[in-house]
Amino acid sequence: MEKHVVYYESPIGWLQIVGTNEGIERIDVVERGEDQNEKVPEPLMQSLEELEQYFQKKRTSFSMPLKLVGTPFQLRVWEALQTIPYGQTVSYADIAKQIGQPKAVRAVGNAVGNNPITIVVPCHRVVRTGGGLGGYAWGIERKKWLLTHETR
Repeated sequence: MEKHVVYYESPIGWLQIVGTNEGIERIDVVERGEDQNEKVPEPLMQSLEELEQYFQKKRTSFSMPLKLVGTPFQLRVWEALQTIPYGQTVSYADIAKQIGQPKAVRAVGNAVGNNPITIVVPCHRVVRTGGGLGGYAWGIERKKWLLTHETR
């Protein structure tokens, strides 16, 4: 299946969105966007619209089709992340319990850190037990920004 790329200039930097006709596979922060000359499949157009609505505070959940690829464990963690309500946080331990593996907190942390579709699969809503922010693949300042954006 042919992959396509679009770019979105967000308040936290340029986002590169990669997907196919079936769904979104990755969202990454990049230095800058590039010109688009190709016809963009519907899932990518939908992702641009939904991200724009999210950053304008007009959307609290996403409906774009996703094409997540990972281990069975990662897929369970990423599915659990999608149940975290907008504007709320949970701990890595909470996710481990939710997927039925309460002792797998470190493995959950690794899966959260390898989430390929951040924002949409809201790994920024996962914090340390006790409320510490923990890490974030795109940098802690972006995590703080996203959490503040959702709670103001």
